[in-house]
Amino acid sequence: MKHAPWWHGQRGEAYVAVQAVLLGLILFGPTGKETLPPWPAALSGPATICGLVLLVAGGLISVAAAVGLGRNLTPLPHPRNDCQLVETGLYGWVRHPIYCGLILAGLGWALFVQGWLTLAWAGLLLVFFDIKSRREEAWLMARFPTYAAYRKRVRKLIPYLY
Repeated sequence: MKHAPWWHGQRGEAYVAVQAVLLGLILFGPTGKETLPPWPAALSGPATICGLVLLVAGGLISVAAAVGLGRNLTPLPHPRNDCQLVETGLYGWVRHPIYCGLILAGLGWALFVQGWLTLAWAGLLLVFFDIKSRREEAWLMARFPTYAAYRKRVRKLIPYLY
């Protein structure tokens, strides 16, 4: 019997591959500086400062959220068989704080390097995490009866907004 490729996996392996590509594009991909108009000079200083703040804050949020998950942490969107639902700490503010932190860090990096294309990659990362979290939440709803109530009271990716 022939096995399906790893990216056809039943636990969301393809999402992890796409996420790695997007993060790689944000960090190492073309910025657009070579072909697109430069950022307005008046925004250069503030963009650098805001970018650095968002980059650090996003990194700290992602790390703290990963630590908060403890043994529940997996790179795959499918929950581990022995997992428990975490609703405290950063997970009391936003349902997917690791994604939130990575989105902030991606936006921060785009502002820091002042690349239009990097900003587009960061926007694409936001859209991707919205799609990935929908699949993840379907699995979480099936696993945890209390997830529906948690979804109603805690925002998905951006505290107080979305």
